[in-house]
Amino acid sequence: MADGKLKVLLVDDEEAITSIFTQALQTGGFEVVTAPTGNDGLNKAKSEKPNIILLDQILPDINGNEILHTLKQDPATKDIPIAIVSNFTQDTMIQDAINNGAVDYLMKYQISSEDLVTKVNQIIKEHGKTPWYFLLNT
Repeated sequence: MADGKLKVLLVDDEEAITSIFTQALQTGGFEVVTAPTGNDGLNKAKSEKPNIILLDQILPDINGNEILHTLKQDPATKDIPIAIVSNFTQDTMIQDAINNGAVDYLMKYQISSEDLVTKVNQIIKEHGKTPWYFLLNT
């Protein structure tokens, strides 16, 4: 938590989305770490210890549900809230994500920058291990 900011790990291979979401989250007061592949996301989830992970469903190496399952099985990352942010709305994919421990499933192109920041704050407040001093300021 550099500079006392909550940290978001954004795992997405689309540069345009990564750029837009990073800008929105930084403007909202978050520190943002990005990962363009699933393997990179898995490594950064352990090394960066984010407060929340925003995870794309379709990545070049591993799909989001596999990454989600792996993170939820690992004692070092199992308590990090993970929201899937994707364009894929297949019921089975969404159900698998929820069954594997995702706290939410957001439609990538339907969420505004402001709504993303609000949603991330809400998820951290409801599901995160937020340090007590952040709760005083919300």
